[in-house]
Amino acid sequence: MNIKLNGSDYITSAVTISELLTELNIQADRVAVEKNLSIVKRTDIDKTTLENGDTIEIVMFVGGG
Repeated sequence: MNIKLNGSDYITSAVTISELLTELNIQADRVAVEKNLSIVKRTDIDKTTLENGDTIEIVMFVGGG
């Protein structure tokens, strides 16, 4: 399926946002995810499905000082 990921075209076989994060080797507890301009609650990441043409933004939290 074709989605827009952080502003770039991306092809994925993931069905859920959780599967997409796994595919990208990203830990769900370290990111905020937006699907089609709506924030996805962390508790909904496993059950939020992807559809062809979705726009997904993933923002990683970075610690430091």
